[in-house]
Formats: sequence, C-alpha cells, structure tokens
Amino acid sequence: MTHRFRKSTAPADTPAPDPHPVDETLPPFKSFTSGLQHVAAMYAGVVAPPMIVGPAVGLSATDTAFLMGASLFTAGIATLLQTIGFWRVGARLPFVNGVSFAGVSPMIAIGKDRGYDGIAVIFGAIIVASVLGFLLTPWFSKLVRFFPPVVTGTVITLIGVSLLPVAFNWSQGGVADAPDYGSMRNIGMAALTFVIVLALRKLLRGFLQQIAILLGLVVGAVVAIPMGMTNFDAIRNADVVGFPSPFHFGAPQFEIAAIVSMCIVMLVCMTESTADMLALGKIVDRPADERTIEGGLRADTLGSAISPLFNGFMCSAFAQNVGLVAMTGIRSRFVVAAGGGILVVLGLFPMLASVIALVPLPVLGGAGIVLFGSVAASGVQTLATAALEKGENALIVAAAVGVGLIPIAAPDFYHAFPKDLLVVLDSGISTGCVVAIVLNLAFNHLGTRPEPETLTPEKEQVAVH
Repeated sequence: MTHRFRKSTAPADTPAPDPHPVDETLPPFKSFTSGLQHVAAMYAGVVAPPMIVGPAVGLSATDTAFLMGASLFTAGIATLLQTIGFWRVGARLPFVNGVSFAGVSPMIAIGKDRGYDGIAVIFGAIIVASVLGFLLTPWFSKLVRFFPPVVTGTVITLIGVSLLPVAFNWSQGGVADAPDYGSMRNIGMAALTFVIVLALRKLLRGFLQQIAILLGLVVGAVVAIPMGMTNFDAIRNADVVGFPSPFHFGAPQFEIAAIVSMCIVMLVCMTESTADMLALGKIVDRPADERTIEGGLRADTLGSAISPLFNGFMCSAFAQNVGLVAMTGIRSRFVVAAGGGILVVLGLFPMLASVIALVPLPVLGGAGIVLFGSVAASGVQTLATAALEKGENALIVAAAVGVGLIPIAAPDFYHAFPKDLLVVLDSGISTGCVVAIVLNLAFNHLGTRPEPETLTPEKEQVAVH
C-alpha cells in the first residue's frame, strides 16, 4: 500500500529572517566596548547632579561620593528596564536612562542645608511623583500624534543645541571658580580631543570607526597624564566594594510642597523622554508608536520610583546617547543593555567607577562637542522632512527655536519668575517643546485647515498634475 505525502511549499532550508538591527545581538567583546562607550558618554552627566546636590544640602564628601555611586547603580537599573523590559515596561530601544538635570534646582531648594532630612524629603517627593507619573503614562503616551516631524525635529535640534554649552563648560575645565578655568591648556586639550575624534572617524573603518568616541576619550586621557591634568585621588580614596544600602539617609519623608515641585519635574522629564524616543525611533528605523512611548515612560517612572530605595534620584532619557547611536550606527538595544550592566557594576565597585572618572573634563568636552552636535544635526535632518514650505510650519520652528534658545543665550532671563516655574522655563528643551506642540496644535489641528504633512513621491506627482 502506498502513502502519498503532501510536499511543503516552503523550502526546507529557508533561512530565518534577519532580526531588526535594534534586536540584533552582537559578539560579547563588541557589545562590551560599545556599551562602555555609552557609559563614557553619559558618566559625567550621571554623577554631576549628586555632585551638585550633595554639598548644597549639607552632605559630607563621603556621603556625596556615596550618592554618586548610587546614581550609577540606579541609572543601570533604569537602562535595563528600558532596553530589556518586561510586560509593558520598557521602550525596547537603545535608550539610556540616567539622573535628570531637570530636578537639580528643585532638589537644592527642597533640601538646602538640611542634611539627611533634606535628602529624605527629596526621596519621598520623587517616589510620589514617579508613582503618579507611572499611572499617567497610558494617557500621556496618546499625545504622540501631536509630535509630527515639525515638532520632533525642533525638539531634537534644541536638545543638541542645549547640550553644547555643557560640552563648552567641560572644555574650559568644568568648575568656574577653578584657577585654570578657561585656560589655554584646558581648551587646547579639548581641541586636541575634538581633532582626534574627527580623525579617528575619518581614518578608521568598521567597528573601530563606530567606537571613535571611546577611542578618542582614551587617547585624550592618556595625553592628559603627562600634562598633569589627571587626578588620581578618586582611585586612591575609592572603596573596592560598596553596595548602595537601601535608605542609607533614612526613611523617605513626604512634604506637599516638595511633592508638587517634583511632580512638575516629572512632567518635564516625561515630555523630554517622549521627544527623545521619537527621535531615537527615527534614527534606528523603528518609529516609536504609542505603545512604545507608553512602555518607555513606564520604564522612566518605574526606574525613578525604585531609585530612591537605593539612594538615587529621578531618572530620564539621556539625549547625548541618542546622538551616540546616530553617530556610530550601532542600533542594538542589547549593546545599551550591556552599558546598563556596566553602570550597575560601577555602582557596586566604586574603585572601577573611579577609573572612568580619570578622564579629564576638557577631554570629555572635546568629544562632547562632536557628540552633542550630532544630536542637533539629527534634528535638522528630521526638519528636512517636515514640509516647512507648507502652512505655518516654518513659523512653528522659528518660534519654538527662538523661545528654546532663551535659557541658553540669556540664562538670567527668567530670574524674576517663581522658582517652581523655573523648573520648566530654565530648560530650553521643555519650553521649546511646549511652544512647538501648542503652535502645531493651533495651526495644524484646530479648525478646518488640513494638517500639513511630508510629501511622498506619489503625492508630489499628484501635486504637480
């Protein structure tokens, strides 16, 4: 008796489709070095807020150093939540999270000269604001339709432009009161690093070209040693192992005024993170939809809620790492997850964290000019697709950029305004984003006028005829 079998219509050796570059896993060494480059790009930004807040609230140098280690540890946890995620938490994009600069001024106002009690009140306010933010994410993420290219391009450009003064400050030495601040030696070291990074990008190929920023930082740090610009005290005084023990500064305390202030900061952070996710989605060719933004905001807010447990501050997106993804072309989220793992390890081993701290600020500044400039360039590329010749789109960009540049060009412009408003007004990214959203809503959504959109080749052909 014969049996007939139906042949499969698909070849037996049909290869599985290649994963999207965002979901691609790279070899271990490449993942580690690329992740380390992300850590190097964000390190100064993570430790700067605790370096500023600690002394302002009256903490000792030892306690301030403890805050810095805790900030690295919690930034790693928040980054893992974003890149790996679980359930509906995490954007699952190469998205780096760290301590938000938006909260520095409010936290100083809350805890000024109060020591441990001030830190406890700050942590209590962050917990409440983060939990409320987590609950708001389903509604906040629906705002994605109000972020077309004319808005996202404007915000991305402002992110890059707003970050450039940070690189300029690092290039001068980072501490305005220092005797050598703005010296020819500091600026010369920054200029040398700037040239090294550009030369490496031009001369190298393949993977080495992709980690040009990291290589530039290493070369710059080595050159700085014989010039006496490297401070080894961080290594000498660092503990080998140091776990950020929960509630090191005492149980969190809850005060209404502090909670309101940090809720405003949380809304600012969520707005900036939304813009960053939209920008990153375009860069990695996986546009961030409503669900992606919702997951990303959940990771932001959950990471921020967990952070005070380990003595860390509010976490949000790091725009400089968005620029690094654009510059290197490495789009794997698992590379950034490796960077998150490195941050956790650095938080557990202060001795290792101090090694990265050996890179002088002028060296970071020279590399940062290239890095942050890449963010602004990405924004310009996005604006090129925004049909600026249609409707009032050019006016939207002009007004938003103009308002967004006020805190950069005139830092004391809003000095007479209430301190709570300064949380938003002193951030060019936030004010520019708000202006762009409101004007886009007024010109392109309200009334009967159709919303201007980017012309596709097919639509261009119809328009011609």
